[in-house]
Amino acid sequence: MSTFPSSATCAPGRKTIRKITCLGSGFVGVTAFKSNVVVTVVDIDPVRIAAWQSEFLPIYEPGLYDVVAAARDGINLDQQSPDPVSIQSKNGRMNDSMDHNEFTRQPNLFFSTDVDKAIEDADLIFVCVNTPTKRNGVGKGAAPNLGFVEAATRNIAKVATENKIVVEKSTVPCRTAQYIRDILSANAQPGVRFDVLSNPEFLAEGTAIRDLLYPDRIIIGSMPTPAGYRAASSLADVYAQWVPQERIITMNLWSSELSKLASNAMLAQRISSVNALSAICEATGAKVDEVSYACGLDSRIGPKMLKAGPGFGGSCFQKDIFNIVYLSESLHLYEVADYWRTIINMNEYQKQRFTKRIISCLFHNLTDKKIAVLGFAFKKDTSDTRESPAITLVRNFVAEMAQVAIYDPQVKEQQIWTELVNDGGDLKHLKQSVCICKTAYAACAGADAVVIVTEWDEFSNKSDLARPETTVTTLREISANRSFPPRVLSGPDELVDKLARSTLSRSPPRRSKIETREWTHMPSIEERFDSLDLAAERKVPSEQLRLDWARVAKDMRKPKYVFDGRGMLDAAELEALGFRVEVIGRASAVSRDLHD
Repeated sequence: MSTFPSSATCAPGRKTIRKITCLGSGFVGVTAFKSNVVVTVVDIDPVRIAAWQSEFLPIYEPGLYDVVAAARDGINLDQQSPDPVSIQSKNGRMNDSMDHNEFTRQPNLFFSTDVDKAIEDADLIFVCVNTPTKRNGVGKGAAPNLGFVEAATRNIAKVATENKIVVEKSTVPCRTAQYIRDILSANAQPGVRFDVLSNPEFLAEGTAIRDLLYPDRIIIGSMPTPAGYRAASSLADVYAQWVPQERIITMNLWSSELSKLASNAMLAQRISSVNALSAICEATGAKVDEVSYACGLDSRIGPKMLKAGPGFGGSCFQKDIFNIVYLSESLHLYEVADYWRTIINMNEYQKQRFTKRIISCLFHNLTDKKIAVLGFAFKKDTSDTRESPAITLVRNFVAEMAQVAIYDPQVKEQQIWTELVNDGGDLKHLKQSVCICKTAYAACAGADAVVIVTEWDEFSNKSDLARPETTVTTLREISANRSFPPRVLSGPDELVDKLARSTLSRSPPRRSKIETREWTHMPSIEERFDSLDLAAERKVPSEQLRLDWARVAKDMRKPKYVFDGRGMLDAAELEALGFRVEVIGRASAVSRDLHD
């Protein structure tokens, strides 16, 4: 294992990467945004590609649109006015003052369904296709389905007529790169050579743009050969345009592959650990947020990923743990497999335990009672619903004959129905018990209970969302904490500042309004993203946009229960409005009353 500078010196004659093709579309904009490389993203789904080319991207992520639009559409600033002009965008986001210098950025991010042409044109190919858990056959429910990876690999071998670097970006089991190498070498056209790298992404949905701009590390795995080192150095050169060289780490292929699975498994382990403690806290009168805060002060532990909740979700944690379980069993390491499986078991237990607490408080009967579910995404600041705890909770409520009303500010109605049907529900039956609402007030009207499942800021009744109850930090703080040198930007500071401020005018009309503010200086890239975090993109609402809990109280049926699955509400304030508040990781209100 080595950092980029030492590996680079061992790889003279490495190839300069000018064109990159991404097979599969995900968080695609930053490589183009922060480098001079031409990036083409291809997908076989024309609807998805059309969405990436529009103002309405297929996924929601704070800051994503601005990054994609700047690289996709280019920038042409030519201010003729003798004085700076302050422009307010249609949706209320602030376009800061622009000087009258001239700056042009040509587009370098493109989207296409022409997969073969993109492969042929590329110097380097990112394989970013999906690797879902198998639903049938050997390894059902645990092993990853690598069919998309194999199909993409075979297509590369069929189409490529020149040497290519193929980079495994998808999360895959250890030693998958060897299968990719075998397929490429067996099917390559005469005289064509492929170098295979592993370059996993360590992104947290909701903060993915920050994670890409300011990564903790860039891992590049290669074969321990001169050709492997040259390929790794070529990719490292791309990242070095905005990532400090000491954060670009090279290692062997198998270590790189396993590092992604191991990182996600250990993060999930922390969540399941604090959720296990939340059960003890509820039984003893301790408060899980205080316990986790005390633990987080230990420098060996740290404060992140110690927030109790209804269980983790998303596309990575559960799938990657199952990957490790299956790998361990394949290697006959059954005790190891059992250890990692307990994390999944604890996650499922937490969802069921939260459901039982709700049923118990509502007199052990949900029949014909209206339950308002606030939030369906697996976490805030994303529209991703995969493995969301809300899916399990809604299924449980429907099984108890409840009437369920769902509201989420970013998840589309069809996506919710799809998740519930994929979970085993019958659409016709579901629509008799479930309604999806356009506002939180509609969901809560006439409800017997409100259940907070996703920690969207607009649901909070706290005056300070960021301190100390949440772990949100600004990009400026991230930059300071990670000690990035001034040269992080992909070019002269002036160039990137102009690019950053110009992206403010390219916001999709669906974003929330924010308060107009005048800039007294030209904002840097960090300040530009801070403004998004503190306003529309992080959806920190003003007092007017935040949920009015007094209004909710007037329309609910007594005794007006609120179940805070995220520990994000000021319980005392809600109790003053007449609510009965049950907070995950705290003793039941009934138990507290008995002790009082």
